[in-house]
Amino acid sequence: MAEKVLMKGNEAIGEAAIRAGCKCFFGYPITPQTEVAAYMAKQMPKINRVFLQAESEVAAINMVYGASGSGVRVMTSSSSPGISLKAEGISYIAGAELPCVIINIVRGGPGLGGIQPAQSDYNQATKGIAHGDFHLPVFAPSSIQEMVDTIGEAFDIADAYRTPVMVMGDGMIGQMMEPVEFHERKGRELPAKDWAANGLGDRQKHNVINSLYLKPDELENHNIHLFEKFEKIKQNETKYELVDCEDADLILVAYGTTSRICKNAMKLAAEEGIKVGLIRPISLWPFPVEAFEKTIDQTKTGFLCVEMSMGQMVEDVKLAVLGRKPVEFYGRTGGMIPTPEEILDQIRKMAGGK
Repeated sequence: MAEKVLMKGNEAIGEAAIRAGCKCFFGYPITPQTEVAAYMAKQMPKINRVFLQAESEVAAINMVYGASGSGVRVMTSSSSPGISLKAEGISYIAGAELPCVIINIVRGGPGLGGIQPAQSDYNQATKGIAHGDFHLPVFAPSSIQEMVDTIGEAFDIADAYRTPVMVMGDGMIGQMMEPVEFHERKGRELPAKDWAANGLGDRQKHNVINSLYLKPDELENHNIHLFEKFEKIKQNETKYELVDCEDADLILVAYGTTSRICKNAMKLAAEEGIKVGLIRPISLWPFPVEAFEKTIDQTKTGFLCVEMSMGQMVEDVKLAVLGRKPVEFYGRTGGMIPTPEEILDQIRKMAGGK
């Protein structure tokens, strides 16, 4: 068994990326993820890998484009406003079908907002990360251990499908400390990167990395190809957790650290005789519609979506439920974190408790 190490979330992200074979890291400091870059700045040169603090988030994401285009594993990290600045480059990376891992440790917004934890980037990550017709897989771990385990998987998914992958946590995941184990993992069997622009080698002509298609029919065919790939990602990479959903009075829906708070609320509800289940989406895109199909006949009352936002994932929950059961929402925003007691009060109201 691997030895457990007490680590801050941001530093554990960096260590997990190094162990996953990340060869280059390009980033720019922004709270509450700056320790990711600081850890990589300290550790990457020791093992002859590349760390570079770019002059801006825009520069950093374009460095990611270049490094990925040469065929190496590359990562960047930021927090909400920084991800917005990277948006154009993320679209270029997706259009050129380049693998990389993007970490977003979410803070409150809009605007500069604040530096406290939030989940208000859900829509940005799953629906509006940047311009054009594309998706990217988005995973939302609920603990530092799950974050560590997800990083290696994210690199593999990126390479398997030639796509950027986002791993999204909130400020709590980045800043808190928990014991973690770094397991030796058996990676996936991955295709050769024979598309990479890394010299002529045995090829007859150089590979070209590109996301520009000036002929409309060519761009349409490219987009159709991309969406065929996204369908495969939906089939193979959708992830979720179900907790006590059988014959539940109602089912909570929450992701990330909010789901951990919900589990405490479930214990409080059980003490009052209210049986509460939980659907925890782990992949935010693809969204786990299957979890709702499995549980919709098991809940007596419906679903309560709990988020650290004004309500974003709740729209996907409503689409998954399609009016077959009530869907309610409870959220805190601006860096405020819901308490188990607050969630319990909403459970009482919805379940008809005292």
